[in-house]
Amino acid sequence: MIVLAYLWLLALIPLLLEKQDAEVQWHAKHGLVLAIAELVLLFAYIMFTSIVSIATLGLGCVLGLLLPFAWIGLIALHVVAILKAINGGRLIIPGISDYANRF
Repeated sequence: MIVLAYLWLLALIPLLLEKQDAEVQWHAKHGLVLAIAELVLLFAYIMFTSIVSIATLGLGCVLGLLLPFAWIGLIALHVVAILKAINGGRLIIPGISDYANRF
């Protein structure tokens, strides 16, 4: 269940099914907050790239080529979070992990 907690929307499964395990609940909440933060950043990046593309007639295309590298970084972040959770730890991401503790 901890692995599912960091696989974007699949984090809803441990959040809804594992009510008694506080550790799985924390990881599921953290995974959901991380997914929402990623979606917000993706939307902001696409808007920024679109505006730059319109303003400069082409620089936005160059910025669009950086998106696959960002995805590789996000996947690496999820893998690190999964490995740390499996080993009994918690990956604390400043600014994002605070929101997971509010639920």
